[in-house]
Order: sequence, then C-alpha cells, then structure tokens
Amino acid sequence: MEEKSLSTADVNILMDVDFLVSVIVAIGEVANITGVPQRKIRYWDEKGIIEPVDKTSTYRQYDYLNIKKIVLIQELLDEGYTLDVSAKKVNERCIKVAEVFERLKASKS
Repeated sequence: MEEKSLSTADVNILMDVDFLVSVIVAIGEVANITGVPQRKIRYWDEKGIIEPVDKTSTYRQYDYLNIKKIVLIQELLDEGYTLDVSAKKVNERCIKVAEVFERLKASKS
C-alpha cells in the first residue's frame, strides 16, 4: 500500500488558522466527513473523550480539534487498540503538540 504524503493544498488548509478556528460542524456532517457513525460519536461524547462546542445546546456541534480527535481515535481503533487506549494516546499527542507550540510561542516573544 502506497503511503500518501501531504500536498501543498493539504498543507495550505492546515495553515489556514482563520478557517480552522471557524470550523464548527454538526454531528451529522462530522459523521459524513469522518466515516464515524453518529452513534459512536455520541458515545465518545458521553464518555468525555470529545466535547461539543456548546454543552448547553441540544445540538451537538464539534470544532476542528474534536474532529481531528475523532479521526485519530478511529484510526487507532482500526489498528486494534481499545477505545480507552486510543483516546489516551490521542490526548497525550494533542498535549505534546500543544506544549511544543507553547514553547515556540514563548521563544518568539
């Protein structure tokens, strides 16, 4: 199986901060674009693995970070990890990336 690499267009969308910050997607669309069923997304939400943008709303909507988590968790599940291990690994990776960018931000100040 050939490994896909990032194209310039892929990199450009990942660097479009205004777009990424504005991404708020309803659960049905999240399910459509990720291939993860709504029922599974709701379950992960109930377990606190992902969080809707507005917890007080009756409509579940998710931001870029949570969509990213959904995709990464599903990939790990597909590789055979349990949900708990997958969620923990994704959370640890997100924390590690955030720490790196915090250090970068501090070094630029």
